Amino acid sequence: MSIKFLAEDDRPREKFLLKGRNSLSDSELLAIIMGSGSRDETAVELARKILASVDNNWHQLSLLTIKDLTKFKGVGEVKAISIATALEIGRRRASQEIPEKPQISSSNDAYQILKFHLADLRTEEFWAIFLNQSNKVIHISQLTQGGINQSIVDIRILFKNALDHFATGIIVAHNHPSGNLKPSSEDIHITKKIKEAGVLMNIQLLDHLIITQNSYLSFADENLL
Repeated sequence: MSIKFLAEDDRPREKFLLKGRNSLSDSELLAIIMGSGSRDETAVELARKILASVDNNWHQLSLLTIKDLTKFKGVGEVKAISIATALEIGRRRASQEIPEKPQISSSNDAYQILKFHLADLRTEEFWAIFLNQSNKVIHISQLTQGGINQSIVDIRILFKNALDHFATGIIVAHNHPSGNLKPSSEDIHITKKIKEAGVLMNIQLLDHLIITQNSYLSFADENLL
């Protein structure tokens, strides 16, 4: 359905979905926060009027009280609180530092992250760390949970996760509850399949760890990749 055939109040939301958040004007963003306009104005028109009253400045808008906001026709307490809440979230976000992503520079770095998830389990699980071009962790996820002896990963799900997070590198890991660090033939086979798939998708398999309760084996360190 074309945007022009949608109700005015639905256009900002549809535009957000079709073109992304950066495509929206300030008034369209505010309209989404309010949800609706008044009898005489659409949400976008009402938002445009509110922003014009503060010279289209978000900082100035944040200074308005609930009482100030409810002076605009079509803005009740609920809408006013929604506006104030969104601005407060923005203020808190701006005051916080962006958390530093851990960087993987060795198999031990990966082990230190994954051992808390895998070391003490009594059944096998398969996990993956997804990394950016700087080898910084952007996502960690459990992919499968198997039986006592094996946990088979679906390579399609692994690379779907990688694509969803725009990863350029992957480190996979699974545990051996038995305490045996020796890779099985299945471990070697699945590692080969993941590496081959990664080559096709330009997503590098950096390592495969086998983790036991107090130790680990790295395929990369053992030249098994």
